[in-house]
Amino acid sequence: MANVVVVGAQWGDEGKGKIVDWLSERADIVARFQGGHNAGHTLVIDGAVYKLSLLPSGIVRGGKLSVIGNGVVLDPWHLVTEVEKLRAQGVEINEDNLLIAENTSLILPLHGELDRAREGAVGVAKIGTTGRGIGPAYEDKVGRRAIRVADLADEATVELRVDRLLAHHDALRRGLGLEPIDRDALIAQLKEIAPKVLPYAKPVWKVLTDARRAGKRILFEGAQGALLDVDFGTYPFVTSSNTLAGQAATGVGLGPTAIDFVLGIVKAYTTRVGEGPFAAELHDEDGQRLGERGHEFGTVTGRKRRCGWFDAVLVRQTCATSGVSGIALTKLDVLDGFKTLKICVGYELDGARIDYLPTAADQQARCKPIYEEMEGWSESTEGARSWADLPGAAIKYVRRIEELIQCPVAMLSTSPERDDTILVTDPFAD
Repeated sequence: MANVVVVGAQWGDEGKGKIVDWLSERADIVARFQGGHNAGHTLVIDGAVYKLSLLPSGIVRGGKLSVIGNGVVLDPWHLVTEVEKLRAQGVEINEDNLLIAENTSLILPLHGELDRAREGAVGVAKIGTTGRGIGPAYEDKVGRRAIRVADLADEATVELRVDRLLAHHDALRRGLGLEPIDRDALIAQLKEIAPKVLPYAKPVWKVLTDARRAGKRILFEGAQGALLDVDFGTYPFVTSSNTLAGQAATGVGLGPTAIDFVLGIVKAYTTRVGEGPFAAELHDEDGQRLGERGHEFGTVTGRKRRCGWFDAVLVRQTCATSGVSGIALTKLDVLDGFKTLKICVGYELDGARIDYLPTAADQQARCKPIYEEMEGWSESTEGARSWADLPGAAIKYVRRIEELIQCPVAMLSTSPERDDTILVTDPFAD
């Protein structure tokens, strides 16, 4: 059976939550493979609004197995809070429908403190993090000093891990003017949270391997977007994990042959949160209009998103680096009523035209957009569920995007409601 990876093909906030929810009806398992609780999804189901930041989107659908893979960094206290909040909304969550990989690294309170202290340090260029400890937690993971979910089952192991961790962090904290960590208090916190997390812990790689052999369909859910990838994003203004489709295999413990279709989620215009280069950013009335009509505020942070025209250069590049099979184009309805639309089709860098985003940060900052103008439309596309429901100019806009990014549109979303979707290619088709 086909297995599908869903990734954001811009800077995140592309509408992955709705698309994953829509696809989850066809899937048996929904698995998160990277990131933490620093990026969120908003789902609207039968009028009810669910805000998720750590749990897979499939958790709100009955009969689905939700998985948090080892590529994720897990804040156990946030997990418990999010589970309780969803249960209060009537969502059933237990050890039968939620699994956490035993080898998942934990985010501890000290990670968030370090994250915020660094961002606030005088003279240090801000990255624009959410301050939730995701970066420091990944640092400890690759530094081989992280505490993992499986460690919580043994007090002696926890103490050894904490001692190794504090040997590193207390030195850092001294340099930032922070008090040393209270070792006994941290161990007590971990001891208290352990029984609330361990029931979900499983060898996820084995569960998914068995499920795949049994013909189950797996939906791999990414967080953030390809332009925030630690290797291929607008470094250093990126997240601390690989957000590309290739991470889906490593982030849950399956090989690359488990991936059959990569669906890139693409907004019909461009947004980003936080610092960093953004060639097509608008600082005029059009940019303000996009933000207001698109309700461009972060699900997790509430931060206002920067808005701009569609950047075909970036999306063509991310479709290549993630091996995207087809895109889901979202928020087309936000463009309703614009007399003229613009698409960034190239950059001018130091007087020369280029067709890709350069790697060097100083060159990225100097890139100036080269625009192509298209006729807009006055009719509404909101709620359209077939091509026949779309204005001719809207169809031309979509087709031009396909040409420029060299990738077909597999799905088209025209509102936050899950059924307001035009399906062109079913990613789960065998």
